[in-house]
Amino acid sequence: MCRPTHFRVDYSINPWMDPTKPVDTALAVAQWEQLRALYLELGHTVELIEPLADYPDMVYAANGATVVDGKVLGARFRNPERAGEGPAYLEWFRAHGYQELHDPVHVNEGEGDFLVTGSRVLAGKGFRSTPESHAEAQEFWGRPVVSLDLVDERYYHLDTALAVLDGDEVMYNPAAFTPASRALLEELYPGAIHAEPSQAAVFGLNAVSDGKHVVLPEAATGLAAQLRERGYEPIGVDLTELLKGGGSVKCCTLELRPAAA
Repeated sequence: MCRPTHFRVDYSINPWMDPTKPVDTALAVAQWEQLRALYLELGHTVELIEPLADYPDMVYAANGATVVDGKVLGARFRNPERAGEGPAYLEWFRAHGYQELHDPVHVNEGEGDFLVTGSRVLAGKGFRSTPESHAEAQEFWGRPVVSLDLVDERYYHLDTALAVLDGDEVMYNPAAFTPASRALLEELYPGAIHAEPSQAAVFGLNAVSDGKHVVLPEAATGLAAQLRERGYEPIGVDLTELLKGGGSVKCCTLELRPAAA
């Protein structure tokens, strides 16, 4: 995670960002601290990367890299405003002893567009990450990468439109995908939870699950009810200030998946 010490909205690179609206950085930090404290309370270890003053979006740690089996695929951002984040995250991994690192050739925005399930990696394209990055990732990790096309600019990263709950169980917003990608998701995950438009609009799918607890925006009450019906324990949090930058729970969280024992 990365503390939003320098969080602000000075530019707009997604529909959620409006530089004319005031941002309360202190409130953003307080909300982020509550999320971090919750992870610790649930028994998770939280590593921190030092925020850089010139990169206010660095708080969205999920975009910084993707780690699969201890192998780190760095990020290469589409927008120049975020270009320095990729090298900063890759350097963090290098400094913390990770041996298998790949500085990507093609544009990918980390776990924003790469979501790891039990048997494959789901990969988003259409707004940020390129199709070429999916092939690059598959070659590096040696895992199947399944491409999905996003069509709604509000859900510009895959992690705003789909969340992995446990193994090969997912929840997603069908309206965020092309008909072909919807059909593929139906085939792969016939029992998936479908999010209503109102739940997607509060970033309810930008969630983090440890297989039991699902941390998601507190406004996503309908989605929380669906999760309870499936036996999960949803926990709502308030990250509304960070939503002004186009991110919520998952965006703030980069999962460090170790190599298989």
